[in-house]
Amino acid sequence: MVQAPGPNVPFPPMEAELVDGLPTGERWRYEPKWDGFRGVLENDGGEIAVWSRNGRPLLRYFPELRVIGERLPPHSALDGEIVIERDGALDFDAMQMRLHPAESRVRKLSKETPSTFIAFDILLWDGEAIHERPLAERRVELEKRATAFTLSPQTKDRALAERWLERLEMIGLDGVVCKRADLAYKPGSREAVVKVKHHKTADCVIVGYRKNGSRVASLLLGLYGEDGTLDFVGHTSGISGDLQKDLQKRLPPLVETGHLGEGRMPGGESRWSQGKDLEWVEVRPEIVCEVRYDKMEAHRFRHGTRFLRFRPDKDPRQCTWEQVRPARQAGDPTISGLLEARGSLPRP
Repeated sequence: MVQAPGPNVPFPPMEAELVDGLPTGERWRYEPKWDGFRGVLENDGGEIAVWSRNGRPLLRYFPELRVIGERLPPHSALDGEIVIERDGALDFDAMQMRLHPAESRVRKLSKETPSTFIAFDILLWDGEAIHERPLAERRVELEKRATAFTLSPQTKDRALAERWLERLEMIGLDGVVCKRADLAYKPGSREAVVKVKHHKTADCVIVGYRKNGSRVASLLLGLYGEDGTLDFVGHTSGISGDLQKDLQKRLPPLVETGHLGEGRMPGGESRWSQGKDLEWVEVRPEIVCEVRYDKMEAHRFRHGTRFLRFRPDKDPRQCTWEQVRPARQAGDPTISGLLEARGSLPRP
């Protein structure tokens, strides 16, 4: 049986409600939304653990974090994010590589791509239930003790939070988290925290579709690389109504194989079919659509995208990787610069 967090640790962690814009008012505090694995780091009388949001132990996959836990007094716990930085940006793919069954592989990767625990809240300290205090007081206590761990920046400045929302995507962050300064820690609740993501759009070629009976379950999307190869990059979700009827007329006449690059097509079990593999059909890359997405991994949209509209005015060959991989510019922030600033965004 998996051991649960210590009895005095408020658990599960606070959650955040997704909203469209940054809230305004003196009671709000703003933080970058780190893109890694949420973790509660605990020293329970000398027993070190890192717990995922659903109570799974993570220290086995990130053994280099043990030393951070050992710096905490007994019966202490921090809420934060496990991240990996490479070349000045967060690397979520490197995080996923850590979830490996072989301990030797994990230890090798822990040296090659070490992780960092970034703390953004304090729950217990030497047995004291700091989580019962308002965030404004918890933050003071967190900053007092930040010599033992890496501290996430926080600001009252909404204009600065807007700049974070606009620019921090370049280094792999995932938006802005907004917290109520006047509330205590709320385990498992969205009452005290909201999050804002910078949604983006892209024009993609429809390269196929998945079927669920006679219905179009999802559209499969493609982008062209510099070498002219058409890559599968993700899927849409939520196809219904008039769009469902339209696609059932548009797609069957285009069914044709051989357009996707070798090894760059959907295969095996669908990540979005909840364990049920759905039949997929390849089509000629002639239809362009605009989709909204929130995050790009190395070769795929992280989550399902939202269909916005068809783009009959756009040539499929114009749908390239460049639109989702903007070039870094001189003066763009780095992870280390952001952490050193502790609440101020590095400027060019």
